[in-house]
Amino acid sequence: MNETVQLRFCGFGGQGILLMGTVLGDAAVRQGLWVAGSNSYGSQARGSACRSEVVLSRGPVDFPHVLEADVLVAMSQEAYHHFLPSVCPEGVVIHDDPQVKRAPESQRVHVPIPATRSAVEDLGTRQVANMVILAAAVSLTGVVSRETLVEAVEEGVASRFKELNLRALEKGFALGEAARDGIIGGGIPMFAVKR
Repeated sequence: MNETVQLRFCGFGGQGILLMGTVLGDAAVRQGLWVAGSNSYGSQARGSACRSEVVLSRGPVDFPHVLEADVLVAMSQEAYHHFLPSVCPEGVVIHDDPQVKRAPESQRVHVPIPATRSAVEDLGTRQVANMVILAAAVSLTGVVSRETLVEAVEEGVASRFKELNLRALEKGFALGEAARDGIIGGGIPMFAVKR
């Protein structure tokens, strides 16, 4: 259990990176946690570098930017390489497989999640790959509860996309649970913020 957890989501514009941070922050607030966040994206609306950062804490957050990520969720190879050095040694890297390949020299725990592939094959669109990998990350790390993440999507996503996003969450929870079960010795630390 941690006093503060720092998460960074990264990819490129159009993948829903900013939405992941917003939804996670909303879920954390619903659990009574303090939340701060920031984001950035390139000058283009789509295709340029994009990141969203969320800091979760039991008390007021002093600084809204991630200094050393406990959890990195990467949806593009370029963003993965850029942000990997800023993951703490005990941190977890969750990456969209096969779009993002693990750096062979990295000693951090890596968990491949086929988010885009699952979104396309099981849900018919890549637009919800962000919700698939977000739910997998929550399932793997325990940063917020499954229930509050579902509530945040139910109330924070446009009604015409709600059902599809909820289905994407269910797919992601299942992928996260399967990934955790497949790791020998359960080598993923839980990052739930102690209340």
